[in-house]
Amino acid sequence: MLVAATGVGAGDLITASLGGSEVGLVVAWAALAGALLKWTLNEGVARWQMATGTTLLEGWVQHLHPSVQWLFLAYFLLWSFVVGGALVNACGVAGASLLPFGDPDTARIVWGVVHSLASLVIVLRGGYAWFEKAMAACVGIMAVGVVLTAGLLWLSPEEVAPVARTTGSAESSRWALAVLGGVGGTVTLLAYGYWIAERRRSGREGLVACRVDLGVAYAVTALFGASMIVIGSRIEIGGRGAGVALDIAAQIGTVLGAAGSGAFLLGFWGAVFSSILGVWQSAPYLFADFVALRRSGGAADGPIGSRAAYRWYMVAMALITPVWLLAPVRTIQLIYATLGAAFLPLLAITLLILNNRRALVRDLRNGWVVNLLLIATVLVFGYLGVRGISD
Repeated sequence: MLVAATGVGAGDLITASLGGSEVGLVVAWAALAGALLKWTLNEGVARWQMATGTTLLEGWVQHLHPSVQWLFLAYFLLWSFVVGGALVNACGVAGASLLPFGDPDTARIVWGVVHSLASLVIVLRGGYAWFEKAMAACVGIMAVGVVLTAGLLWLSPEEVAPVARTTGSAESSRWALAVLGGVGGTVTLLAYGYWIAERRRSGREGLVACRVDLGVAYAVTALFGASMIVIGSRIEIGGRGAGVALDIAAQIGTVLGAAGSGAFLLGFWGAVFSSILGVWQSAPYLFADFVALRRSGGAADGPIGSRAAYRWYMVAMALITPVWLLAPVRTIQLIYATLGAAFLPLLAITLLILNNRRALVRDLRNGWVVNLLLIATVLVFGYLGVRGISD
């Protein structure tokens, strides 16, 4: 549930709904395919950790050229700043939509700051236990708000909301690729290694357990993506950027009434708040782990969450990233999406290298099916990253 809640955010929900609105249910397969590719990446992270007892970041530091780790650090610092800004903005939009007051832009800024600080308190004060409970609650809210709304719209009479769809193959392909790239997480995939460490999993039995809960996680992720495509396919969405959530809610209201509109906005809020909680909790793991590895040359003793580097990085994210509230929401979302797509090919390539070395992972090496899926991941997300940068 932590994987699903962290990976389902405002960007991919909006992308899926816009895709459904533009071309209809023809892009629903992309939500399933994207979830499968993300499952492959996360299974690779778990496979490495179950075989070696070390995080993938440790594997990069110990077994790959030093340039890889420094390239990742530079990317990670930039990603943290941008993704934090995107999530703070999304939470501001969700909060202002649910409980508006005064000027809409001022309400967005205030709610963005409130969500950032609330996430900091929950994770820093409550630790992993509070984090798990808050994420479980958010998943429940997301399920009721988004999936229930999609089901009700699906069952509503077609003539209530007639929408003309684009049928061109080029347009369908463009939206399918957008949905494919948006489903699930990006750098937060690495956080899974730290979460399973909290559960003290190891060896082949641990890998079996990881495959099961990742299967559930990405089934839920695909369900949310498909639900938003269904929602988009039943209504006409005219807005873009920050206004999309309110536009979707307004259109849902014409079909399902105020209750349906409110349920969607509540589900949307659950999605973005769970994402900011997940990033605030997981990103500092990576920074603290990197600092420990550079100081000691190996894994440091003691839980990562208790280290000063972990706490200070979390505080820095919560206090610095709200400056993005002064930027247009659409701009930060586009930068965030492009950065995320650029990371996934690197992750897939390193899993192809490390998880095929018998000396490192012994009998837990990749099978040929996993290798083919990883190669497909490199090609698909490599293309999406290049296209996003060029755009």
